[in-house]
Amino acid sequence: MKNRPVKITDTTLRDAHQSLWATRMRTDDMLRILEHHDRIGYYSLEVWGGATFDATLRFLDENPWDRLRVIKKHAPRTPLQMLLRGQNLVGYRQYSDDIVRRFVLASAKNGMDIFRCFDALNDTRNLKVSIDAVKEAGAHAQGAVCYTISPVHTLEHYIETAIELVEMGVDSICIKDMAALLTPYRTQKLIERLRKEVEVPIDLHCHYIGGMAPMNYLKAIEAGVDIIDTATVPLAFGNSQPAVEMIVAALKDTPYDTGFDLDELFHIAKYWEDIRGKRGFLRGVTSLANMQVFAHQVPGGMISNLESQLEQQKSADRLDEVLEEIPRVRAEVGYPPLVTPMSQIVGTQAVLNVLTGKRWAIIPDEMKQYIRGLYGRAPGSMDKDIASKILGDDEVLTCRPADLLTETFDDYAKAIGDLAKSEEDVLTYALFPNEARKYLESHVDGAEKAVFMMSEEIGSTREDGVMDINQIKELIKIVDESGVSEVTVEENGVKIAVRKGGITAAVDAPVASTGNGEKTASKEEKKDGDYPEHWKKIVAPMVGTFYSSASPGADPFVDVGDEVSEGQTLCIVEAMKLMNEIAAEEKGIVRAIAVDNGDSVEYGQIMFMYETSA
Repeated sequence: MKNRPVKITDTTLRDAHQSLWATRMRTDDMLRILEHHDRIGYYSLEVWGGATFDATLRFLDENPWDRLRVIKKHAPRTPLQMLLRGQNLVGYRQYSDDIVRRFVLASAKNGMDIFRCFDALNDTRNLKVSIDAVKEAGAHAQGAVCYTISPVHTLEHYIETAIELVEMGVDSICIKDMAALLTPYRTQKLIERLRKEVEVPIDLHCHYIGGMAPMNYLKAIEAGVDIIDTATVPLAFGNSQPAVEMIVAALKDTPYDTGFDLDELFHIAKYWEDIRGKRGFLRGVTSLANMQVFAHQVPGGMISNLESQLEQQKSADRLDEVLEEIPRVRAEVGYPPLVTPMSQIVGTQAVLNVLTGKRWAIIPDEMKQYIRGLYGRAPGSMDKDIASKILGDDEVLTCRPADLLTETFDDYAKAIGDLAKSEEDVLTYALFPNEARKYLESHVDGAEKAVFMMSEEIGSTREDGVMDINQIKELIKIVDESGVSEVTVEENGVKIAVRKGGITAAVDAPVASTGNGEKTASKEEKKDGDYPEHWKKIVAPMVGTFYSSASPGADPFVDVGDEVSEGQTLCIVEAMKLMNEIAAEEKGIVRAIAVDNGDSVEYGQIMFMYETSA
């Protein structure tokens, strides 16, 4: 048999830590081991995209573009790869063609080589512009097909989608098994059929979750797959991918032998095991809920998010109810694959249905947009009553959703103004306006920054928390070699910012936002007894952020004294990355608004008091 070594994409620096570490891997964690990843011989390193873009802004105070440039500098041998959500880019809604093209071009310019493009609904219309943009940038376009199980997701559906992608010009095809629903013999049948129908390379991406992935990989390799995705063992298994060490050992002395150096792989693994322990991250394990994926079909990463969401809502004991509700909601809205953003949209709707005790009483704006067709074609038919409740007299859109979007790069550049010092800053603002503005305002000097905790590399500070001159010189050296414009180090409450050549500032380090829903409301929280007994309350149905208007600067939905009708929108509570409109349940007069715009609210907290009116 002719040797045909399998190629491997390393997901450690993107999907693996997104799946297991809540996307909290820091860039400085990567820098110390990147050279070793780079010389293994991987087909590619997946290092960017997915949730890593906004997580660096929200939780790590890092510039995602800086991260990409730094990784490219320190891993020059191996192609870099990212996950691109088609018309959604790295966000949770669709963006205009102008933004898509500019984002892809900027990503390629800053070091991205391979773009894995997928659409949550397998609606190829939502992939055309991004694929064209990747090709125009001279990069590799990989078209991904999302795998799931439903009455409408047949073998023919996957083959037809893959053929469409090839006709659109992709350089390779990926089968994206994000929920770990593939089984070995389904995998064999799918890969054998694809091998006959398309001539481009085929990649198989499986999550471990219920444990089928290693068997799937072996059957796929025998059936002719070209590339598989794995992670270093400390970030493997559970909701992540299989361990590279396992696969490399299994293929040794076979025609598919990768030729990878196991000793070097274990050196990398020992490094990440040390980081895992220091950061307090959990291992990838398969729980009973994970194993039940073959029944409820909910991806492991989605289960982790649900557990976190329910804990915030003080309802952790209701996970089983939510897992039972998700398949029901999914069927009612046409069986969308449970991958971002549909996993968030369907999952949040299920949580709301369970927590409120009233199915479809609160409907996130994103769910309304999906049912209207603003995310693309639903794979199957929807429940007519639910669709009618949301659409009213409107019809489902049949055009490509992005055709309705008119915003341009120049519009966003004007909106962010002088805070943006580069094209990348404007693109960041276009994707995540609130997070980008907060980040840029905190770095108002305009320097590109990456906040790295480098205490291990520069030694400890003096007892008074101030670095001595030798430590500062060493830090400047690190900055010069890192590829970024400025580095900020926080030591014992002191923030020291260093640009190439010297220190720019040494100031007290501000307390960063934890992004964990801690209350920051300016109004004192009100209780039932603070109001007249005949007033009725409207409480927050979830932990989140209270918004009094549809957008910054817009008029509030309601003011004190306003008469509202049943079903009228009172506010928005942003939770679980979705905007949830809270509506009046009956006709009444608003007597009090207990929270301010932008306040954090807790589950059950009073937001409005009203008096019923005839």
